[in-house]
Amino acid sequence: ALLAGHTDERGSREYNVALGEHRAHTDADILRMAGVSRQQVRVVSYGKERPANLGHQESDHAQNRRVEFNLLFK
Repeated sequence: ALLAGHTDERGSREYNVALGEHRAHTDADILRMAGVSRQQVRVVSYGKERPANLGHQESDHAQNRRVEFNLLFK
């Protein structure tokens, strides 16, 4: 599984990359508590670089603060 952390547009690039990574690691920890092995989970942070919503209202920002969960098959 690939967990991709995202943030809204506010804050510096460095801050948002760290925040997105923290969000994704939090979800990875939950998966590990549920029995998923560490080798099955990869974490990446896109920060504010890949917004789900391009608006500038609070409701738009809320949609951008997320972790996307992608299954990877070999």
